[in-house]
Amino acid sequence: MGYVTAVPDPRSEAAGPARAGRRSLAVALLSGALGAAVALLATRQQWSEGTATVAGGSFPLTAKGSDVTGVPASLAIVGLAALVAVFAVRRAGRLLVAAVLALSGAGTVAAALLGVNDSSALDEQAARASGDTSATVDTLSHTAWPYVAAAGGVLLLLAGLLALRYGRLWPAMSGRYERTGAPRPRRQAPAVDPDRPEDIWKALDRGEDPTGA
Repeated sequence: MGYVTAVPDPRSEAAGPARAGRRSLAVALLSGALGAAVALLATRQQWSEGTATVAGGSFPLTAKGSDVTGVPASLAIVGLAALVAVFAVRRAGRLLVAAVLALSGAGTVAAALLGVNDSSALDEQAARASGDTSATVDTLSHTAWPYVAAAGGVLLLLAGLLALRYGRLWPAMSGRYERTGAPRPRRQAPAVDPDRPEDIWKALDRGEDPTGA
């Protein structure tokens, strides 16, 4: 009794990686763009608040994320630029840009979490308000916005990891937009019909010999 060996369809085998590439591309674009937007938005919000003693009374102080640290916003912009640049390069260049994207996300997370207990921005405000350079903030509390910025960094990191893993399956910019350095072919002049005076005049205007001699 003979056995029939099933031959796998090459189209079905190729469909798997292609489908994974499309899904990873969609997730990376969404998470990268959303992560950068969230991180930038969070750095413009109030991160910390406290009080300083001024003339025997309590003076309220507040600090935005950009006052505490400018790293998350800067890295979010770098990550967004890297997300766009992924499609402009291929092979090793794509891996390098994907690594920059992932590192931007990781750096955003680290900087945002470090800013949770950072009181330097409020200390500077306390020193200015009291006129004493050694003055510091008396009480210190933080909002949830540093953690929101960290969440944006996580999304950027996810986009970078997806680019590292599946970037080879993603499309790139069309080759017609790339400069290869090869000379462009010269346009061939149209043939001149000696029986048509208009063709002869056009050839003369182009500086050509209409007789072909």
